[in-house]
Amino acid sequence: MKSNTDKAIHSPVLSCDSISKTFTENQRDLNVLQNLSLNVYSGDRIAIMGSSGSGKTTLLQIMGGLDLPTTGNVVINDVLLNKATESEKCVIRNKYLGFVYQFHHLLAEFTAKENVAMPLLIGGLDRDTAYAEAELFLRKVDLGDRINHRPSKLSGGERQRTAIARALITKPTVILADEPTGNLDNKNGKHVIDLMLEIQREITSSLVIVTHDDAVAERSDRILELKEGALVEKNL
Repeated sequence: MKSNTDKAIHSPVLSCDSISKTFTENQRDLNVLQNLSLNVYSGDRIAIMGSSGSGKTTLLQIMGGLDLPTTGNVVINDVLLNKATESEKCVIRNKYLGFVYQFHHLLAEFTAKENVAMPLLIGGLDRDTAYAEAELFLRKVDLGDRINHRPSKLSGGERQRTAIARALITKPTVILADEPTGNLDNKNGKHVIDLMLEIQREITSSLVIVTHDDAVAERSDRILELKEGALVEKNL
């Protein structure tokens, strides 16, 4: 964990500044996030907890430029994400962000290697280099013998590990993970988290993870609870 002195010297790699999000439903305003601020520093591991419907996924989507705040700003590597055009956001997400979801979202018609290589190919890397890097990352998640299998031939845990390899292959500045073990049993869930944290440390990315699992949250530097639209420090 970084000291307060370290954090005073270094700028955050991602920051949410006075974020609010309001949805209008049946002519009523629902304030999901209220004047919320959060700084993420290089190498941070931050867990966000909270009850269902508290706005955790909404916050993560805003942090990743997949949704817009009603007010406030999101800055990643000095780029104002929420003011960028859609094409600029695509470039920013490919370059700086890695997403891991509860569902793997692998493309069924492609092999594990092809799925994992996809972000590199989108980023303009040549196919041979992208495929070589994809094989390397699949070995990092213990799938060296499943490289050429399509998702239908992979178990649930294997699919999620493939999704993690795909999210981390670009060595993103920040990994945004939304309940990455939510569909797995305890054994597979622990294996997935172990591998994700190991690679995250190796590539020196930051991690923001939404989870209901205390055991997952306890492996973070900071545990925050989203409650009534605000983030508060949480002790387990």
